[in-house]
Amino acid sequence: MILRQLRDTDEDAEAAWEVVAAAFGDSTALRDSAALRDSAALRDSAALAGKDGWPPGYAAEVHERHRHLARTDPGGCWLALDESGMPLGVTLSARREGTWGLSMFAVLPRAQRQGVGRELLAAALLYGRGCLRGIICGSEDARAASTYRRAGFALHPAMRLRGTVGPETKERLSPPDGAVHEGVARHRDLLDSVDRRTRGGAHGADHELLLTQRRLLVVDDLAGSGYCYVGEDGRVEMLAATSRRLAKRLLTAALLCLPEGTDARVAGLTAEQQWAVDVGIEAGLELSTSGYVCLRGMPPPMPYIPSGTFL
Repeated sequence: MILRQLRDTDEDAEAAWEVVAAAFGDSTALRDSAALRDSAALRDSAALAGKDGWPPGYAAEVHERHRHLARTDPGGCWLALDESGMPLGVTLSARREGTWGLSMFAVLPRAQRQGVGRELLAAALLYGRGCLRGIICGSEDARAASTYRRAGFALHPAMRLRGTVGPETKERLSPPDGAVHEGVARHRDLLDSVDRRTRGGAHGADHELLLTQRRLLVVDDLAGSGYCYVGEDGRVEMLAATSRRLAKRLLTAALLCLPEGTDARVAGLTAEQQWAVDVGIEAGLELSTSGYVCLRGMPPPMPYIPSGTFL
């Protein structure tokens, strides 16, 4: 086996995608060997993949994210190849102002239980060894949870909200209790400031990419600040605020802005995010358990909803 850094090229992005598509493409297979295909964002999208494959445009979006992380964090992104140069596995991780996060971890089914996953994860963990804080959105798989616990992470059981947005959803939800604005690039300093208050480190360049892939909602008034990204596919991805009141306002606005028929999804909710559970229940979304938010050197961020990729 050859282990090398993932390069910021179309070829390497495609190689990583081949592993991802094979490891996550069969949504029914996610119940098996989930430790070797751990990514909250990809698990959600795989669950939506029907007979026609992945959601439209999703592969291109993942390519962009692979190249982004390979560019910003080459030391945290690794590709495993066999002797003929064919991809076997991939792991992506990032460091942001002293906060390390595992963005994606996948190994081809044929290469599992051969030490490939162990070597990939070791390389990613080594990249984060000097960081004060660490975060992983892990699956329900017992092997994954054990691996992260042995690496020094505290396991916080997570919840998930999901449901189809309909007329009744918007009738149930109370209107936001204040103004919510469309976010733009000039809000970057506000986003980074809220990041530092909630999770200890700003997302920095990740915001630049997310602004091209997601709709950004922002609150900024005398009560405080906050932001939320929401995708056309219904996924609320990364929400942070300086108070629970503002967080509830943002999540409410995010659900209300989704078109009818959208499959709304809010994942990675630890017990500290009861404010989000309250909004979801009011909207009529279904609540279920969903893996772990694994943390090292930090308490659960609050109020906060992590991004499966950028955590």
